[in-house]
Amino acid sequence: MTEMVALASAAPTASHKAPVKNRPQRDWVIVGLWIALLITALFWLVPFFVMVLTSFKSQGDLANGSTLGLPASWLWENYASAAQTGDLWITGTNSLLVAVIKVPLGLFLAALAAYALARIRMKRAKLIVAFFAVGSMVPIQVALGPMFQLLLKANMLDTYIGLIIPYLAFGVPYQIFMMYGSFRAIPDSVEESARLDGASTFRIFWQICLPLVKPTLAALFVLDFVATWNEYAMASTILQSNMMSTIPLAVQNFSSQHGTEYGPLNAFIIMTAIPVLIVYLLFQRYFVSGAFTGAVKG
Repeated sequence: MTEMVALASAAPTASHKAPVKNRPQRDWVIVGLWIALLITALFWLVPFFVMVLTSFKSQGDLANGSTLGLPASWLWENYASAAQTGDLWITGTNSLLVAVIKVPLGLFLAALAAYALARIRMKRAKLIVAFFAVGSMVPIQVALGPMFQLLLKANMLDTYIGLIIPYLAFGVPYQIFMMYGSFRAIPDSVEESARLDGASTFRIFWQICLPLVKPTLAALFVLDFVATWNEYAMASTILQSNMMSTIPLAVQNFSSQHGTEYGPLNAFIIMTAIPVLIVYLLFQRYFVSGAFTGAVKG
């Protein structure tokens, strides 16, 4: 009798076991993407880490051959001597002035053209967009010779305006092609409502449509600033004096004249990259969402 009672009391306990929670399956695709991201980050961070360490080392530290080793004494004067030797303040001012004028002006002109092609009904608009797309694929090297002859005849060599105009000519077509898709993605009802309220075409462009494509503008701003800051081919063709040199020409001159001074050379390269890093950090939250916005709607 006692055994039957024990079995009866044990039966419900066995039948009401706590349910086992299903463990979420590991997504190996995500794991693989993280591994690829870490490997890519290492490929970029290790050379940058070596560059930063080298910028603080003396010639004696570099002669010892310890690439990843810490310097015996941190030479902050490498940065001061590099800035003075490479005329960083002059060349940096030249590059900053060109970028500050060219980048906003180019984006404004491209936005006007892209809005007209995307929102104003006209014949063969897509053919014109295709023409701009082809124009953005033309390599700069093809036009260096004719461009030099034209600027020479116009007496615009070694001037800011002579550098900014070619930059605009080669930068605007790509920006028009990218912003065309962003403007096309805006619903027609937005513009129709504004027109019913009496808004003009320019007001619709400036106050309604342009803020809606802000991510694309931010992404293009970062890309265009980096491209303008680092451009070498046209700058080396148009600019002829040291007082007009931009950052890429200054790095080339520093490398050719003081290439064995690895500490100051790496310090100079790091200082020239700081403005680009600042611009990216300011616009990074828009960059990812805006980089692939173009061509959403054809």
